[in-house]
Amino acid sequence: MLDMMKMMGKMKEVQAKMKEAQDSLVRVQATGEAGGGMVKVTVNGKKQVISIDIDAAILRTDDKVLVQDLVVAAVNKANEEVEVTAKEEMKKATEGLLPNIPGMDLSNLMG
Repeated sequence: MLDMMKMMGKMKEVQAKMKEAQDSLVRVQATGEAGGGMVKVTVNGKKQVISIDIDAAILRTDDKVLVQDLVVAAVNKANEEVEVTAKEEMKKATEGLLPNIPGMDLSNLMG
C-alpha cells in the first residue's frame, strides 16, 4: 500500500511539472519568413501568432493573392520551427520525471 501512495505522489509531481512546462511554452518563440524575408511571422510555443511584419514594397502591389500566400507560408514555417523548439523545451522540462518507454510518444501533451 505504501508503494501505491508513493507512486500517486510521484504522479502528482509529474502532473505539476507537465503543467508548468506547458505554461512556459508561451515564452518559446520562432519566426518564419517568406518571399525572401518580405513577410515575417513570429509565433509562440502554443502556436499563437505574436507578430506579422510585411515589407511595404509588397503592400504597394495590387497582388493581394501574393501577399496572402506569403503570409500563409511564413505562418506555416514559423509553426514548424516552434513545434521542434517546443518539443525540445518540453523534453528538457520533464527530463527524469517519466521513464523512457520505447514507442511511447508524449509529444501530444505539449499543449
